[in-house]
Amino acid sequence: MASHNDLGKKGEVLAEKFLWANGYEVLASNYRFEKAEIDLIAKKDNILIVVEVKTRSSAYFGFPEEFVTEKKEQLLSDAIDDYLEKENLDLPIRFDIISIVLQKNKNPEIMHFKDAFNA
Repeated sequence: MASHNDLGKKGEVLAEKFLWANGYEVLASNYRFEKAEIDLIAKKDNILIVVEVKTRSSAYFGFPEEFVTEKKEQLLSDAIDDYLEKENLDLPIRFDIISIVLQKNKNPEIMHFKDAFNA
């Protein structure tokens, strides 16, 4: 596996732990629909939350959350529609970003952007 994939997986594990520690129930990880993948699907206060996790080894080229494109937002929207239909759910949806910077020999920097975008 390429090192950027390893970094991404580490970030997703940290994000999931972060969500659990903050009272979220994680329902699914790496949910796929056509060309889309939702990193984490969580629930809190009867709201379904789509979480895009962005992990970088530094913020030198920009903060991780800056790399969520409009195309990615649309793909996430399509995927959560599929998930809602398959799971027969009717809940309000929120789109969040968890941004993680994992620098060597430092504690991870985790930022949670709630309601980061509308898709």
